[in-house]
Amino acid sequence: MAQSPVDLHYFAPPEAWRNYFGAGYRFTTAIAPYADATRADVGQLRFMLAGSGNYVFLDGREVATPEICLLGPTMGSTSFRLDEPGDVWGISLLPLGWLALYGGDASRLADDLTDMTVEYPQVYGDMLHELRGLQFDNEASAERIWSFLAEQSPPAPPNIISFVGAVDAWLGNEGSPRIADLVATTGLSDRQVARLTNRLYGAPPKLLARKYRALRCAAKIAVDHTPWQELCEASNFYDQSHFIREIKHFVGLTPHQLMTEPTEVARLTLQRRDLGIAMAEINRIS
Repeated sequence: MAQSPVDLHYFAPPEAWRNYFGAGYRFTTAIAPYADATRADVGQLRFMLAGSGNYVFLDGREVATPEICLLGPTMGSTSFRLDEPGDVWGISLLPLGWLALYGGDASRLADDLTDMTVEYPQVYGDMLHELRGLQFDNEASAERIWSFLAEQSPPAPPNIISFVGAVDAWLGNEGSPRIADLVATTGLSDRQVARLTNRLYGAPPKLLARKYRALRCAAKIAVDHTPWQELCEASNFYDQSHFIREIKHFVGLTPHQLMTEPTEVARLTLQRRDLGIAMAEINRIS
């Protein structure tokens, strides 16, 4: 059997921070150059232990990745290229983690990134140096990352925790969730709900519902091998053409490609759902 060109290992967050951070992960590839694409996702904090490259966002912008990259929530497939062998530690930032770690409006950094060595040069630079020193010890690196994030992350206010819980449950709706139901559940106005989802998730409710519906369907195609025609009928898409466009937009591959020839990164990330590690439900619906 041919060896995979990339390795991607996941690490569960401590229980106390499970609603703040998704899985930690280490991505390595000895192949250079290496190009692939990632699906739409939550925000990501990434430490480049080795390698350099760039991202290409939805609007076609090509941006060099800094050594310590805060990638905002993405609302479509994002391409990337590594120009030399890469070694990257990353952490998925759930909405509460985004708020605790960065605090800024997530929609302003959606499909974009910022350099954390500019934002917080000393503390993040020191952390990168530590990880490079631990590069051969995954378990010690993961433990240090979780303790580092805990040091940087004050607890979220109870009202925000309650709101995020309501949105996550709403996004878990198997069909096409109605915004009116989210408004009723939270007791907030349409405008207040949109303001908070933009701030915490990077997009208004309608776009979030589209994103997670497509990701949930993509995982069922790639992991469960569910025929995509069945999902199209069950998930309230207009027709098969609409289904194909949505999957392609948010995942970067057509349903047929997901079933028969997924890229390495698509295959490994979509399998995250079934890894058996403890994660928040928002990770499991995609």
